[in-house]
Amino acid sequence: MRRVAIIGAGPGGLQLALGLQGAGYEVTVVAERTPEEVRRGRVMSTQLMFGPALALERAAGLNLWDDLAPVMGGFEMTQWDPGAGVPRSRFTASFDEEVRSVDQRVKLPAWLELFEARGGRVEHRSAEPDELPAIAGRHDLTVIATGGGALSTVFGRDAERSVYDRPQRTLACFYASGVAGQGAASDAYARVTGVPPVGDAIVLQALTVGGRCDILLIEAKFGGPYDCWADRPAPEEGLRRAVELLRVYAPWEYERFAKAEPTDAGAALYGAITPTVRHGVAELADGQCVLGLADAVVVNDPITGQGSNNAARAATSYLDAITRRGELPFDGPWMRRTFEEYWKRAQHVHAFTDLMLRQPPADHVVRLLKAAFEHPPTAHRFTNGYADPLDYRDWLMDPAGAEEYLAGIVRSD
Repeated sequence: MRRVAIIGAGPGGLQLALGLQGAGYEVTVVAERTPEEVRRGRVMSTQLMFGPALALERAAGLNLWDDLAPVMGGFEMTQWDPGAGVPRSRFTASFDEEVRSVDQRVKLPAWLELFEARGGRVEHRSAEPDELPAIAGRHDLTVIATGGGALSTVFGRDAERSVYDRPQRTLACFYASGVAGQGAASDAYARVTGVPPVGDAIVLQALTVGGRCDILLIEAKFGGPYDCWADRPAPEEGLRRAVELLRVYAPWEYERFAKAEPTDAGAALYGAITPTVRHGVAELADGQCVLGLADAVVVNDPITGQGSNNAARAATSYLDAITRRGELPFDGPWMRRTFEEYWKRAQHVHAFTDLMLRQPPADHVVRLLKAAFEHPPTAHRFTNGYADPLDYRDWLMDPAGAEEYLAGIVRSD
C-alpha cells in the first residue's frame, strides 16, 4: 500500500485525502487544529462555490449539506459613485447552476472526522519546513496543502506568472444574522456593490455553525473609506462599522443590514492577500521533492470567489494523476507535470481575478461591463463565467475578442 502525507487540512487537502483513502492509499493528514478547535475558531473565508466545483464534491460523496445550505439563484451587480452625482447602474442575472457557501468551520471538521472514522491517520500539530525531509522520507508522496505559515516559503514565487507583488485590497469579512430581506428575488442572490473610489461590498448567503446567515465581504481600496480595519475590531464593532459604511456607499444594503448582528464570537476576519503563483514543486535539501496543492501554490484575492473552487479542482486533478501513476515513483518530473496539468485551468481563474483587481480597469473591461448593464444576454454570460472562467478567455480577457463581442451586440441590436 502506497503511503501519502498531506500537510494541511483545508478543503483541497481533505478532499484529496478522502479520495486517496477511498482508492486504497495509506494517508496521513497533518492538521494544526482538532475538529472542535476549528468549530470554535474564527471564520476563514467566504468559500463561495459554483456549480462545477460543487459537482466535484458531489461526485466524491462529500456534499453533506445539500439540505441545509442556501442556494443563491442569481447575481446582482451595482456600480455607483455617490460623489459623482450620476444614477447607479445595476443588473441581475440568474445562475445556470447551483451556487452555495458552507462555512469552513462546518465543512472541514466534518470531513476530518469522516476521514478519521474511515481509518485515516491524523497528526494534530504544526509542521515546520525543517521537518519535510523526514516526512517525505517516510512516505511515497508528500503534498503540502496549506498556504499559510512558514510552509508558504517552501515554494518560490513564479515571477513570470505572478502579476502582483503586494496586496491590491484590504479585506474585512463578517458573518451576520438578522439581515432583513426587501421582498425582492435578489435577497437570495450573491450581490456586489462597487464604488470606484472606495471598493466593493459583496454579500452572500451561507450556512454557518449556527445555521443560515449572510456574509458581508468588504474589498477596500487602499487609503479609501473602506480601508479602516487596521485595529482588527471585535465582530460586534467591526460589523457596526461596516454597516455604517453601507449607509453611505450601499444604502440598499444598509437597509438589509441595519439590525444585523454577528453570528458568533468568531464571525469576523481581516487581512490582505497578495495574488501569487508559486512553483508547484519544491526540492528539499536532501534532493527529495514535495508537491504543492491549491492555495499553497496558487493564491487569489477573494474578489471573484474562486478559492474553494480552485481547491476542489486541484484535489480532483491531483487524485486522478496519483491514481493513474500506479506503482511508478512520484518523482520531481511527475510532480511538475501534475502541477502543470492543473495550471492549464487554474491559469484562467488567476488571470480573471488579476484582471478584476486592476486599477484603473482595462478599457475593454469597462466597456464590457457597461454592455452588461444594458444588455441582459451579456449580463447572463458575465455572471455564469464565474463558474468556469475559461469562458472569459476569448472575450473578457482578450481586448481583440472584446471588440468582436461588442461589435456583435451592435449588429444584433
